[in-house]
Amino acid sequence: MRKWGVFAALAACAAFMAPAADAVEYVLPRNGGRVVGENLTYVVPGGNISLEAIASKYQLGFSNMLEANPGVDAFSPKKGTTLIIPHQLILPDTVHEGIIVNTAEMRLYYYPKDSGTVVVLPIGIGQLGRDTPKDWVTKVERKKDGPTWTPTAAMRAEYKAKGQELPAVVPAGKENPMGLYALYVGRLYAIHGTNANFGIGLRVSHGCVRLRDADIAWLFHNVPVGTRVQFINQPVKYSREPDGSMFLEVHQPLSENEAEFSSEHQVPLSLSSDAAAFISDPEVDESRLRQALEDRTGYPVQINGFSF
Repeated sequence: MRKWGVFAALAACAAFMAPAADAVEYVLPRNGGRVVGENLTYVVPGGNISLEAIASKYQLGFSNMLEANPGVDAFSPKKGTTLIIPHQLILPDTVHEGIIVNTAEMRLYYYPKDSGTVVVLPIGIGQLGRDTPKDWVTKVERKKDGPTWTPTAAMRAEYKAKGQELPAVVPAGKENPMGLYALYVGRLYAIHGTNANFGIGLRVSHGCVRLRDADIAWLFHNVPVGTRVQFINQPVKYSREPDGSMFLEVHQPLSENEAEFSSEHQVPLSLSSDAAAFISDPEVDESRLRQALEDRTGYPVQINGFSF
């Protein structure tokens, strides 16, 4: 995995992002806070460069860059444009253990045991109708260096209808859609590499979780068999920090049907009872709240009057 030197000390929550030997890790706050990291800015240079290329450079998915930079040409952003690199985030509201896959934000969180850190990696997930699980706890059953791919009968029929013949078994190698490494979770799904990096941050798979080559290699060599794996779907994350500041992080929810997927309008947000209670707090600035829910930038926005 590419290393980059971002040391964003957050005095209020004692958290920062720092490069480890092979991966980028956030140091977990020790005071109960859940906001970590710091957003960066990037000025588009001359020449042809896409948001996907910039996302790859900064260990993000395509969707992360699209959310944070609405209206920017995704394939050829204008020279001199200042982009937000969304590296500040709110840790998911669940246990800090093993692997957490948040399908809504297309990120994978790995909490190495007793490290006091979390590694956050961008992912690609299942297409509409071939969804990656959204509410499931399982474990890493086994790992495979050089996985083969055995398409189901339905997959082979689907490809045949497009004029493409799939073999019964696709051998290991760079042309294999499973990539170079795989962690098998449960009986039907895997966290694996890819032969098409442009799909990171998009709904492209048949239900499995995809990562870039360097990221899946890091996971393969660092995650033990038996590690707990939890799939969640949290498009809205929130946190009241120890200093009283209130943050909301809103992502575009995943489309649930073809009508939502094809619509030009935003997918409706569905708030949990806890999230609804959080934003109903009398300290919340209604104007900031409305803006955060409308913009859905995918990074934390302060919604009350405290200074962070």
